[in-house]
Amino acid sequence: MQLCKFLGTKYSIIQAPIAGSDNARLVAAAAEAGALGSLGAQYRTPEEIQKVISEIRSLTSKPFAVNLFAFKPEAIPSDDQIARSRSHLDGYYSRFGITAPAAESVQKSIDSEAQLEAVLEAKVPVFSFTLGSLDEKWMKAFKKNGTLVIGTATNVKEAIVLAKSGVDAITAQGSEAGGHRGTFMGAYEDSMIGSMALIPQLVDAVSVPVIAAGAIMDGRGIAAALALGAAGVQLGTAFLTVSECPVNAEYKKAIREHDADDTTITKVFSGAPARGIKNSFITDNSEKPLLPFPYHNKLTRPIRQAANESGQIEYTNLWSGQGGRLAREMSAMELIEKLVAETDEVLAKLSPIHA
Repeated sequence: MQLCKFLGTKYSIIQAPIAGSDNARLVAAAAEAGALGSLGAQYRTPEEIQKVISEIRSLTSKPFAVNLFAFKPEAIPSDDQIARSRSHLDGYYSRFGITAPAAESVQKSIDSEAQLEAVLEAKVPVFSFTLGSLDEKWMKAFKKNGTLVIGTATNVKEAIVLAKSGVDAITAQGSEAGGHRGTFMGAYEDSMIGSMALIPQLVDAVSVPVIAAGAIMDGRGIAAALALGAAGVQLGTAFLTVSECPVNAEYKKAIREHDADDTTITKVFSGAPARGIKNSFITDNSEKPLLPFPYHNKLTRPIRQAANESGQIEYTNLWSGQGGRLAREMSAMELIEKLVAETDEVLAKLSPIHA
């Protein structure tokens, strides 16, 4: 099945949800260009989610997706645990002249039920999720709304569980992908499977469409994913450098200039494993005590916000896949048109393997 027919889009391309680095303008621009724009809503309150969805709808009438994490939070850390982790960050709070988060604010968990209610009430065309599976009651509710549901898998076991749960499609997140790892069964280290191996195995294991994700940056990557059996592709890092993306110029420059071996999997920013470009913060905090996700994310959030606002990218997360050097600066429309043209050109040039 062609993903575009399934989603109601012009092209089988998804602009990946980039929580903290996307906005209504980027999502709408991708949708208007014929792709499926996606909003990473994980760090937004229910009220903020509804507001951004309204903004997206004011900018486009095309299909779009909203994404949330489906993780089950670990035990709330104690005041002492928070104090210990926070003490190692005091130098950064001082550097930017900001106040460290109080223990109470760190301990306040994300209200995932309220977030889901907000997305459900908005009756969005597509709901996607990662870091877990969706409870049956929510799956039934989204299906009743006519919303397509997409889960994320990093191994075959996860894909089978997701397919049995009733998802309409599965994103295969290869180890090359930037941002948080979507593993929810077993240790993430055991599911660092490259896209070349992961995609065809998921395609063979499930009957729903498989979407390829992980360092896909141009038509060559798209053609390869299609050859492996993917119904379509999801690109994140490629959209971080488009003009509609709100991240700062220094971040965009770092993506374009880094090599594949400049990225690493780290927990120092959020407490959960995620791929990003190596910088001073990662190097200096790799051995420091961390709180589990999402609590550590709350400790570092004011530091990252201040660093982003001042352009000091050595002190913030620079999520990026391993294909960053292939990133291009242009509008979302120009990027999508180029991706489509490149893919068509690559597919037309493929030679038979026999003489």
